[in-house]
Amino acid sequence: MSRWEPGARERLVVAAVDLFTEQGYDATTVTQIAERAGVTKSTFFRHFPDKRELLVAGQETLSRLLAEGIAEAPDDVSPLEAVAAGLERAASAMGTMNRDLAPRLKAAVAASGELQARDALKTVSLAAAMTTALVARGIPDPTAALAGELGVLAFKRGFAQWSEADEDARNEPARYFLTALDELRTASATLG
Repeated sequence: MSRWEPGARERLVVAAVDLFTEQGYDATTVTQIAERAGVTKSTFFRHFPDKRELLVAGQETLSRLLAEGIAEAPDDVSPLEAVAAGLERAASAMGTMNRDLAPRLKAAVAASGELQARDALKTVSLAAAMTTALVARGIPDPTAALAGELGVLAFKRGFAQWSEADEDARNEPARYFLTALDELRTASATLG
């Protein structure tokens, strides 16, 4: 095993998702993940504190991209238009690996209560990042919180649809995120 090969973090994520899918989260060890990724166990721990954190690899980057997109949106846009800018920024970082891992990751999360709990914390963190960015734009807290929650729902719905789309849509995650946001905007208008 090579200790310093590039791409170790990505290989660890892929190996973990594969093993979680094949044998379940509880039955998968850090040693197995490291071996499958072709790295040492100590390399694993340089990248992740435990196997549960593999689920949220990239969460900090995603939160940062969403917040940056919101912060850089034109001053005269609505809160949801600012959220759309955040979704577009996040989509710009989505690649083939994200899309290809999505179905296996979804299956692994569905099969593990611990991973479901970690996924829920990820959702809260993403909503908080968007809400904070909106409040920094001067949006009142209740409005910012609602827009942030709608942004997370749009991200999750759009990501699921993108990951299930045909090959032609492989490079267009933003379209799915923005369509989901528009659908949620329309749905919220019918609430009364």
